[in-house]
Amino acid sequence: MRRRTFLASLPLAAGSLAVNPALPAAHAAPTDAAPPKFQPEGAERFLRPDVHAGDRPSGASFATRSAAMGLSGAAGTAHPLATLAAIETLKRGGSAADAAIAANACLGFLEPTSSGLGGDCYVLAWDPKLAKVVSLAGSGRSPRSLTLDTVRKRAVNGVIPKLGAISVSTPGALDAWWNLHQRYGKLKWAELFEPAIHLCESGIAEPQIIGYYIKRNLTAFTRPGSGVEESANAMHTYAPNGHAPGEGDVFRNPDLARTYRMIAEGGRDAFYAGPIAHTIDAYFKRIGGWLSYEDLGAQHAEWGDPLVTKYRGVDVYAMAANTQGLATLQMLNIIENFDLRSMGFQSSASIHVQAEAKRLAYEDRARYYADPHFTKIPIEWLNSKDYAAGRAKLIRMDSILTPVHPGQAPSHGDTTYFTVADKDGMMVSMIQSNFRGMGSGLVADGLGFMFQDRGELFSLQDGHPNIYAPGKRPFQTIIPGFATRDGKPWMSFGVMGGDMQPQGQSQIIINRVDYGLDIQAAGDSPRWHHEGSSQSMGEDAPGMGPKGLLRLELGVPEATRKELAALGWEIGATDGGFGRYECIEHRMSGAERVYSAATEMRADGVALAY
Repeated sequence: MRRRTFLASLPLAAGSLAVNPALPAAHAAPTDAAPPKFQPEGAERFLRPDVHAGDRPSGASFATRSAAMGLSGAAGTAHPLATLAAIETLKRGGSAADAAIAANACLGFLEPTSSGLGGDCYVLAWDPKLAKVVSLAGSGRSPRSLTLDTVRKRAVNGVIPKLGAISVSTPGALDAWWNLHQRYGKLKWAELFEPAIHLCESGIAEPQIIGYYIKRNLTAFTRPGSGVEESANAMHTYAPNGHAPGEGDVFRNPDLARTYRMIAEGGRDAFYAGPIAHTIDAYFKRIGGWLSYEDLGAQHAEWGDPLVTKYRGVDVYAMAANTQGLATLQMLNIIENFDLRSMGFQSSASIHVQAEAKRLAYEDRARYYADPHFTKIPIEWLNSKDYAAGRAKLIRMDSILTPVHPGQAPSHGDTTYFTVADKDGMMVSMIQSNFRGMGSGLVADGLGFMFQDRGELFSLQDGHPNIYAPGKRPFQTIIPGFATRDGKPWMSFGVMGGDMQPQGQSQIIINRVDYGLDIQAAGDSPRWHHEGSSQSMGEDAPGMGPKGLLRLELGVPEATRKELAALGWEIGATDGGFGRYECIEHRMSGAERVYSAATEMRADGVALAY
């Protein structure tokens, strides 16, 4: 299909669901707009709303490239060198699990703004032998010596500070890697760290987006009153020459290389019970923190069954445990009650329904989601079609629902995502994060990685299921995605970025199922991001009104913006917070397996297949 005719082939009218048929067509050319504030100085000369990408011979008009295709394996990560490491691991005979671990180790060096040994990790994977999706939660717990009373005394305006030792929870990523390798690994454990060690020692040229965020994070850590107990170690690790590496600057991390060598030789115990654990314990004692040797020794990942719902014939899977994975399913369950295709691609009616479904689901997210080891969560009720149908009836097509509240249960959350697939049919959907940016700002002496600040997302409200407690897992924003059709794997995918993740995942599913986009165009399509709710999980900006803020990327048609504003939505400026996406699609061509791999323009990443 010619690119110029793609949008015209999709229906625009919403019939009885149309917001206002008298308003202009939803695909009118956008007018001039102010440059997004997140862009670097000097970029405004390239930010022309009336200038679009060059013409592609086929496919969607907004697609940036074709998906990569191969018969033997595929990988997509947020950095080209991590993708190459995954592909090389597959070619050496490694499994998709081996390749995912190798890629994640590389990303800890290549993309420290989103990942690292100091963070947590979650996995959804298609097990071809079991012919089902399995899940692994590598989520760390709060320090056992840190009491609720102490946390409340350190709180600022009733919220746990975003930086410093008070926000640090036990790193869970490495234990998740170990468990994944124990069950699915083919190569030796030490071999998985060879690519990352080589990169740390030989160095890389810093890419544009990652370099931009490293500078922003280091500025925040060293700002007076930041709450970071000491920032010298972070500066030594990430700005060894006194300044953060910019685009094209060579960057190395020899401390992280040494840490990886210890892990390669000593396994998980080198981190959780050996020399690394002792270094971490001594560091937090020195700076007056709480993470201890005992906390590290008690860490363990958990295998479990993922949550699932059926959306228009597609089974969509999500992480359970203490994550926001259920929000994706709740949104899709609500949206399924509306005919989005008849409303039209990128129409105001379609985005209105999706954003209202988000608001309803996120009220439940703030009210009920927590560590199931500490509280009973009404998951079956929240994920039920009956509940979703009742919530869908609250949505009006001519106005915004205000106020919005969580449902009444019956009595009785920066991130890196990557995906790998192998010749045997295993597909790994994996996500890893230090939470907000690079994390807490704290780097233990000589280890070369930063600790996460995930503890910020605990609630301090009495009676809340996510209230802080020692040894408890905080609410988690990081969620991998997976979808199957007719009992067979279809997509291993994810969208990085805090509370954007369920919103982004649902948009990917909608773009594929409702609008028929391929995996590349589904990610390149302009996105919306709604911020704010009547109840917060700690990441909402202060002073946000009851309707929140609906941000739209520049590619959303101008007429659609005007119609949404006329409905009462407060439209916010684009801010770069629309997530970053990778995906691998599985299909059959006769008796042969074919993988398609995609990434997008919002990240420095690459997707490859062979």
